[in-house]
Amino acid sequence: MAELSGEIRARVESLLNDGIRSAQPVLGGYTAAGRWRLGLRSGGTAFVKFGATATTADALRLEARVYGQLRQPFMPALLAWEDHPLQPVMLLEDLGAAYWPPPWSSKMIDEVLATLDAVHACRAHLKTSIELYGQVDSDWQEVGNNPEPFLKLGLATPAWLERALPMLIEAAARVQDEGEEVIHLDVRSDNLCRAARGIVLVDWNWACIGNGALDTGFWLPSLQAEGGPSPDAILPNRPDIAARVSGFFAARAGLPPIPDAPHVRIVQLQQLTPALLWAARELDLPLPPSAV
Repeated sequence: MAELSGEIRARVESLLNDGIRSAQPVLGGYTAAGRWRLGLRSGGTAFVKFGATATTADALRLEARVYGQLRQPFMPALLAWEDHPLQPVMLLEDLGAAYWPPPWSSKMIDEVLATLDAVHACRAHLKTSIELYGQVDSDWQEVGNNPEPFLKLGLATPAWLERALPMLIEAAARVQDEGEEVIHLDVRSDNLCRAARGIVLVDWNWACIGNGALDTGFWLPSLQAEGGPSPDAILPNRPDIAARVSGFFAARAGLPPIPDAPHVRIVQLQQLTPALLWAARELDLPLPPSAV
């Protein structure tokens, strides 16, 4: 967690034209970006996040571009933005009083699904997922080329992988990446809450134009890991989405930690287990014994 230095405090006060009365660090993020909840002398509050590394600074710039194109009730209100060579600063509505899952209720799950429908119905001048991230349908092929990081996780045997790999590769390639829908692409419980006006999604740096079903699909393994329903109960008969989502986590969860985000591999592993079982069910494969 980056410190709220005197320089950052001065920049924030200038941007808000208000003084900082109190500052509380916000824990739980997976990167080194600074995140602080601020009490202001005027009596209001704000949330500030700022870049602490080149990677987190670039992520904030990407997010700022999204806010420049899209302002919706399901997004935090942007209070101010200031770019900087080392530590760009973004000031947002403080959502500390909102409800952050888990636990999940069936009502809140339905509310998130309705919100995702609203997100996907938006139109904005954002880059496409292919422009930003390329054609990412080769994750299972990468696992086949270098299976050791995946196999060392202990979720599947070499025999299971050998049998399943052709079907997983073929199914993942059937996903239509092209689309006209706004997608958040990082929907998880730590990136959403229920405020008085409804569901609000935070951390928009991955947002782009693409396939809304894929956006929803990437949320579902983490939902099941937190006590929610299985992915196929919400998105049934989508072996393509199940294969693509499971391949993404399978190709990454066993890799070395990311220096700027050392806890991401743990989260990817938590999502890989339900995603792998989802893909096996959708493709009528034997369940990988260690993942059951």
